[in-house]
Amino acid sequence: MDYKNSGVDIEAGYRSVELMKEHVKATIRPEVLGGLGGFSGAFSMGGFKSMENPTLVSGTDGVGTKIKLAFVMDKHDTVGIDCVAMCVNDIACAGAEPLFFLDYIACGKNIPEKIATIVGGVAQGCLQAGATLIGGETAEHPGLMPEDEYDLAGFAVGVVDEKDLITGAEIREGDVLIGIKSSGVHSNGFSLVRQIFGTTKESLGRYVNELGTTLGETLLTPTRIYVKALKSVKDSGVTLKGASHITGGGFYENIPRMLPEDALARVNKDSYDVPPIFTLMAKEGNVEEQVMYNTYNMGIGMVLAVAPEDADKTVAAIEAAGDGAVILGDVVKGDKGVVLL
Repeated sequence: MDYKNSGVDIEAGYRSVELMKEHVKATIRPEVLGGLGGFSGAFSMGGFKSMENPTLVSGTDGVGTKIKLAFVMDKHDTVGIDCVAMCVNDIACAGAEPLFFLDYIACGKNIPEKIATIVGGVAQGCLQAGATLIGGETAEHPGLMPEDEYDLAGFAVGVVDEKDLITGAEIREGDVLIGIKSSGVHSNGFSLVRQIFGTTKESLGRYVNELGTTLGETLLTPTRIYVKALKSVKDSGVTLKGASHITGGGFYENIPRMLPEDALARVNKDSYDVPPIFTLMAKEGNVEEQVMYNTYNMGIGMVLAVAPEDADKTVAAIEAAGDGAVILGDVVKGDKGVVLL
């Protein structure tokens, strides 16, 4: 009896590391000390000595049940981007620059080529965010997970000067809400998505005219990473008063998270076109509008609060970074919350 006979293939683990090395190398920032394969990752803080009070900001998340679609479609190159996005978008809401990222993959059986493909997606997400993939772990769990399944989670660390932290405390009546467009459903609400559409090869392979592609391809579109857009806004000289990543809980839960107690956010639903995947979900699942806006991003992945005189400048900066933006609404006095008009 040996470890391999128990279901854990150490040689496959070594092969996975070799295959992923090129992906990881592409993400390395100058601050990284040492190479891949150590027990930990080291990152120099020397480059941030000029900050008055450098402050670390961290976030952790996973891909959720969206990953089930990757299993069914046998497509594993985008879920890593989702994992990075869910973490770095959160820390970007505080004004932090992502520095490094670590991933954790638990699998029923280590298939090196599949693991390397997943990590390739993680590396792509890190490149989009300007972060280093500084380390990670692949854990083989025979008997605990089916051989063809895995789970993926991650952890990001960023830095911001304390004086530049985005807290929402300065949001006032009259401030303008800017919405940054999403790439689709992102990585939330997939338990309901799976109930509506099913998760068979046939259902996910269905071509939908409104989408211009198959249902599965649309649903696996990776989560948009907003780090560059927020940096572009900062570099334009605009002071971001608040930022909210529209994840699980949709508009109703996430927009209030950036508001002070006496601020009410008003969102104009007609300020942009809701992407067809959401109207399709509502129609085929008979999902009420309130539930849709309380579960999904509805085409807006990030909401920013700025002074009214900075609204147009903010939209221009976001568009210069390659993202779409709209003036979504405004802030009025009232109990902390959000109302859709």
